[in-house]
Amino acid sequence: MKIKEIVAVMLCLLFSGVKAQSLTEKLDEFVSSSELLETSEVGISVYDLTAGKPVYTHQDKKLYRPASIEKIITTVTALARLGTGFKFQTGLAYTGTITRDSVLYGDLYVVGGFDPEFMEDDLGRFTKSVYNAGIRKVEGKLIGDVSLTDSIYWGPGWSWDDTPYSFQPYLSPLMLNRGCVTVCLTPAAKGEKPEVEIQPESDYYSVDNQAFSLEPDSGKLVVTRNWLSNGNRIVIKGNVSRKTSRTINMYSSKDFFLNTFAYQLRQQGIRVDSVSYGLCPEEKTTLYTIRRPLVPVLYRALKNSDNLAAESIFYQLGIERSKEPYSGTYESLGAICSFMENVIGKQFDDYKILDGSGVSLYNYISPELLMEYLKYAHAHPAIFKPFYDALPVAGVDGTLGGRMKKTKAFRNVRAKTGTVTGISSLAGYVTTANKHLLAFVIINQNVLKSKEARKFQDNICEILAK
Repeated sequence: MKIKEIVAVMLCLLFSGVKAQSLTEKLDEFVSSSELLETSEVGISVYDLTAGKPVYTHQDKKLYRPASIEKIITTVTALARLGTGFKFQTGLAYTGTITRDSVLYGDLYVVGGFDPEFMEDDLGRFTKSVYNAGIRKVEGKLIGDVSLTDSIYWGPGWSWDDTPYSFQPYLSPLMLNRGCVTVCLTPAAKGEKPEVEIQPESDYYSVDNQAFSLEPDSGKLVVTRNWLSNGNRIVIKGNVSRKTSRTINMYSSKDFFLNTFAYQLRQQGIRVDSVSYGLCPEEKTTLYTIRRPLVPVLYRALKNSDNLAAESIFYQLGIERSKEPYSGTYESLGAICSFMENVIGKQFDDYKILDGSGVSLYNYISPELLMEYLKYAHAHPAIFKPFYDALPVAGVDGTLGGRMKKTKAFRNVRAKTGTVTGISSLAGYVTTANKHLLAFVIINQNVLKSKEARKFQDNICEILAK
């Protein structure tokens, strides 16, 4: 026997008893040795969609607060129940007659459709349509029809002190600029007041500019409003060292929409003396309707983890279920319950879901439950493509844009993030080196530093990708 053959045989004998470490064993070793879990909890579920079998679980049946990965439940249900052809609609109509002297003897109605992407340009189209109809004065009122939903402007368990941040607007069927204004600041000469420009332009708010230009001693820049008293006095304090902007919400969204519309009408020479709320009658003349497709809203809900987008989808599910032109939290939860029990095959009462975005501190679900939604989406191509495309891509965009850039998970992982105080979560899909598609759910609980939880999740994703 030649020397090379002898060496080959010896190597075979040497390594014949050595077993390659499996993916399950790698995950188990990583989780069991994690310092993060000495003071916190985690629930994990990994499933091989290509092979059709589970890969790894760790406390996957336990209940956790999900944060924004709950948006997966909302959006998968919406794609199944509403379909990609669904459109949000906001309508403009009037009653009465328009005389030769351009007076509307009747009322002007705006019918809210809970469109989370209704922006200033859309309001401009409404204003233009009133002008083109020959109306220069509304003898009646400008009336907002907000009957589409109930009057609850925040979900149960939402944190009251998250206002006036832009991620928690006051929910309403009439949303303008996502219920927020953008405050743009430009420094002037040193020690002078900075220039202030606010969009959308309106007389609904006032400005209290206490800031200084190029004065570090004046403190950190703060842009807020007198939110504790439900006021809309925008207060600007501190140092403005460069051109910058801040976005804050308005109290409340429906009033902001309606009063800003009245302001813009007046700017175009159309007199409107009063605004109010009421039901738009069936006998009316439609001036304009803005229809918004579901998919752009879906992208914003998942890519940017936008709470307003998710809640608007959540309420549309309630309308679809009730078959009525109005809805409420009860009907929306009923739609989630019906889909979960009749399609996903899980009992709604085994979990706690109270909103569509995951903001509520009362929500409790398990990794096992969320995995069923990921598996369901993958099994239905018409749902999977828009859902998968809307998920953030690791190191590329959305809430994953800054993560996993120098790992095997870069441009590979597509997953929804979730973050509230004490909670960090990640759920989605990753392709392995042998081209198997895996679904995974990771929910970190009782974590004081979200950065540590995100690192933990990224490490798991790299193990899966390898």
